[in-house]
Amino acid sequence: MNKNISLVLIFLSLLSFGQVEEKKLDELIQNTLKTFDVPGMSVGIVKDGKIVYAKGFGVNSLAARNNMDENTLVGIASNSKGFTGTALAILADEGKLNWDDKVTKYIPEFQMYDPYVTQEVTIKDLVTHRAGLGLGQGDLMFFPEGGNLTVNDIVHNVRYLKPENPFRTTLDYNNIMFIVAGEVIHRVSGLSWAEFIEKKIMKPVGMNASFGSYSRAKRAGVTNIIDAHAPVDGKAVMVPHDWNETANAAGGIMSNIKDMMTWAEFLMNGFTTKDGKKLVSDKQIQQLWNLQVSTPVALKNTYDSNFGGYGLGWFVTDVKGHKQVYHTGGLIGTVTQFTLIPDMKLGIIVLTNQQSGAAFNTITNTVKDSYLGVTDRNWLKTYGDRMTKYNTDVDKGKKEIFEKSTAFAKNKNQQIKPEQIVGTYHDLWFGDVTISHDGKTYRIVCKNSPRLKGELLPYTPNVMIAKWDDRSYDADAFVNFSLDENGKAQSAKMKPISDITDFSFDFEDLDLKKK
Repeated sequence: MNKNISLVLIFLSLLSFGQVEEKKLDELIQNTLKTFDVPGMSVGIVKDGKIVYAKGFGVNSLAARNNMDENTLVGIASNSKGFTGTALAILADEGKLNWDDKVTKYIPEFQMYDPYVTQEVTIKDLVTHRAGLGLGQGDLMFFPEGGNLTVNDIVHNVRYLKPENPFRTTLDYNNIMFIVAGEVIHRVSGLSWAEFIEKKIMKPVGMNASFGSYSRAKRAGVTNIIDAHAPVDGKAVMVPHDWNETANAAGGIMSNIKDMMTWAEFLMNGFTTKDGKKLVSDKQIQQLWNLQVSTPVALKNTYDSNFGGYGLGWFVTDVKGHKQVYHTGGLIGTVTQFTLIPDMKLGIIVLTNQQSGAAFNTITNTVKDSYLGVTDRNWLKTYGDRMTKYNTDVDKGKKEIFEKSTAFAKNKNQQIKPEQIVGTYHDLWFGDVTISHDGKTYRIVCKNSPRLKGELLPYTPNVMIAKWDDRSYDADAFVNFSLDENGKAQSAKMKPISDITDFSFDFEDLDLKKK
């Protein structure tokens, strides 16, 4: 029998999770780390109110090389959105707001691109990804870390983001609206988003090792915390922590497996703490976990799902006849996955310090299959083969683009000249982007995102490639200059050179006008 298939078959009865099964799961996780080049991972399983499994594997950092364990803090990224939804539900139960309240009731200066939408957009619209903004639109205001814009700046700049879709028609995942929702929490409660989450949710739930933000964890002197890692030239390397404090409401929480299992138990116990305090009413739970915006589901799919979409801070679907509430989270250098099947009292949590979604899917799906009675799937091989092919195709595509750039660089007469493009370009919501030339090399620097800087390489007579200095971004982008009748650049548009680029590098949403 294939070794990896046997790893799936041993999960037929995790309800009585014994020593043999534990060793097999240990082995699967170790193989997953190797297959996807993940330095460290922690995994937790909760079943029927009991902790079935809680372990860490590998190291928390390739630099420190301390063992990763169930207490190691990880940035859970967008799994924080469930906390934002819960915070709003608590305030709703207290009578301090309603889901259908207009955002301008609490943030009078808030505006969207369309005046009608400005007047109509509600709190519920903010946390269901249906306000009209596109996938990741506006994320460059906080992503990657190190930007200069404040929460108030972001709230103000939303008015310049031209929606990609009509209001309330589609689900387009968007972080900026969650930042606005976090500001609603701040203005209603008088607490910062992180303070509210720690005081009103984490403390009563019993998440005693968790923090509302990375900076709060560092100020507390926590040492058992991951470093982030990302693949560069095919090998995982350590990269700086990536999450701007302005975006905490969209993804700022630091937690560990032990606390996230406590969170899972609390949620599946009707949002009730271990000492019997119900933090959220059933009426509000129905709002949080009911389908608010649906998305198409393939007729044939992995778990025979009939519906899918988003609730209030949570994705919702069905798997083999059971309702599943779940979310994932991703930063540069770390990804996480949180999965609940409430009617089975099953929770599966995977935290990693590398950005391989294939790794957490391998573990989650294997464990989930065991409880659902599915025995004929080999997720490690499926995702491993898929990743190998995808990376090969991506590398081939990027290589061809840079080979074309190298060849074009030899045609000096066809290349754009410094006097045509050097200067400052301005986008209303992102700010200034400067292009300079020192006699040999072109450089591009983003004022409000100073870590986003790099070299400009020639590609065609009016297109260059922004090759970012930080190679972990994997976000090199075309810069297409629009020239006037005198050959002078008037504006520029950008787009990633590869589909592998994270959607939060939303270069395509920039409209750069030369000053």
